[in-house]
Amino acid sequence: MTAVSTSRKDEFLDRLKPGERTVKELPYGGYLFLEHDVPFLMIYRDIPEDKGTIRLARTGASYLIVVKDNFNYFKDFLKELTEKMSARFGSFIILEIFSGESTSTEFVIKGPSHKLPVSLEVLIKELEKVESRKYGGKVLSARIEKSKQRQHKADQALCSIKEIKDCGGTLIGLEVPPVYRNSDGNVYPLYFRKFRKGFAAGIHKAVFEFIRVQTSSDLESFAALGKRKIHEEVFKIDRVLTAIESSYQFLLLVSPVNIQSMRECFFETNFQELQGYHYRLLPLDPDILKRKLYNLRIDEIDDPAIAFLFDEKREEIDQQLTMLKERGSKNFFYRSIRLYQGLDKKIIVEAKMILNNIPEDTFQEKIKTLDAKAFGKLAEDEFNFFRAQASDFSSKIHIREDVNIMMVSKGELYLPADYTLTHAEASALIQHEVGTHALTYYNGSQQPLTQLSQGLADYDSLQEGIAVLSEYLINGLTGNRLRTLAGRVIAGEALLNGASFREVFNLLYSTYGFSKEPAFNITSRIFQGGGFLKDIIYLKGLVELRDYLIEGGDLEFLLAGKFALKHVPMIKDLTDRGLLQSPKIKPRYLDDVGFKERMNKLKQGMSLSQMV
Repeated sequence: MTAVSTSRKDEFLDRLKPGERTVKELPYGGYLFLEHDVPFLMIYRDIPEDKGTIRLARTGASYLIVVKDNFNYFKDFLKELTEKMSARFGSFIILEIFSGESTSTEFVIKGPSHKLPVSLEVLIKELEKVESRKYGGKVLSARIEKSKQRQHKADQALCSIKEIKDCGGTLIGLEVPPVYRNSDGNVYPLYFRKFRKGFAAGIHKAVFEFIRVQTSSDLESFAALGKRKIHEEVFKIDRVLTAIESSYQFLLLVSPVNIQSMRECFFETNFQELQGYHYRLLPLDPDILKRKLYNLRIDEIDDPAIAFLFDEKREEIDQQLTMLKERGSKNFFYRSIRLYQGLDKKIIVEAKMILNNIPEDTFQEKIKTLDAKAFGKLAEDEFNFFRAQASDFSSKIHIREDVNIMMVSKGELYLPADYTLTHAEASALIQHEVGTHALTYYNGSQQPLTQLSQGLADYDSLQEGIAVLSEYLINGLTGNRLRTLAGRVIAGEALLNGASFREVFNLLYSTYGFSKEPAFNITSRIFQGGGFLKDIIYLKGLVELRDYLIEGGDLEFLLAGKFALKHVPMIKDLTDRGLLQSPKIKPRYLDDVGFKERMNKLKQGMSLSQMV
């Protein structure tokens, strides 16, 4: 690092303004990342061959990297910084971390347990939750060591306990067991990610207890002690991930282009003859995209939450690219099981209850008075409703001959040219496709991380759950619609059990009373690509969302972008840190006169069949 003039080393310390940060190279190779609103600093002494430990220090909102040379400079600097921060907040906590012996499996906390009983108890509890190595028999523990020495035993103290105390600060030392590297000093990359995540959460929760009790800080959550700034390299990785996924339209590429002729042939031959699926040519080389995908240095991202989300997404894109190569094969089906995670008995039971309790309304099928153009006009009206909230909303509608299902891709609405539906279905599908999928794409596009528009890994289930819930919230969820979602689950179960196309069709047509059109549509979708289980997630997502809302979850929060329910804690964490924002545009149904009443009924635990 470039040396900095030391003629007035503390000059910037006189300008610590609320809401700002200082990111600065210090003299002699030091480095400071300081959030002005956080009365906490993590310190690490840069030691050669101490691999991994410096990255633990960088997980905090504020950290100081010092070097052993020019010791007096860093001592004076730390005292002045402590004085400034404690004068503002009433107190300031400093945590110096260092690695223990190579064979250690114990966190050793060096601090005044009698003065900080709650904070240090929390620290012990959380550090003992840090995941141990799966292989190698490592079991981690934590203890407090009453000692006036807060640094590594071989090092000189940066400042004495009294010096820090006189400046208004509290100093704690933490010896970290270096179980994240082997005997040669090389880091286990996969395990290190898990270790770092647990370590960061433990530190932040413990320090928050100190800040809440001992300082005047208005921080509302321990999440605010995480990093509040996304490094430019993280943005670059985010943009590349998005560019790779945006270079292909997965759903479009696994959808057949000859579905109309397949349907005609199947019906004309009395459900006996089935044409083969034909797909669009791939406009990409999956292997080249995979090479770009794995050139991304996600392992070097210091924010554990973002690193986890990106790594998870990379694996999902890898799965999709492999599936595109394997369209029409049994391998496509096997990867589909992995991508959509199969079915559990709870969802199958819900599906069968719906089909047994709700008969098909064949009259609805005869009054489909709206065509694709008329539906497109309704969708455009909804787009204008969004533009009133955000003038830069720019989604478009595409009516195409080569599309067999209505869908939203990259925020754009695609309609089959021969699509027909009833007015009731149209109102429901407007909120499903536009009020959910197009809306969350736009809200995600307004986030600093573009992955929130494309969708984090496994986002589909929650997306479809919200979309179906929106149909209920406008009183537009019909028995036929719910039967379709249940039929998809039954078809998925049959496919998983080895059933053929005709066997699945007959199961729906003869056993569960579907008319031939919906029975064919469900079956053809579940078999496209070679066996595509995406359709099971609609009912699965609705059940999971209902349970989330019953437990007090916030629906509006879920509209900030495309993510899964499992991501909610991480999205809240990133939002609390100011790295993400609340939804910019909101759906029409939130202001519907019957919204609260319908939501209350759902939260009371109503069954899915009662939603129609």
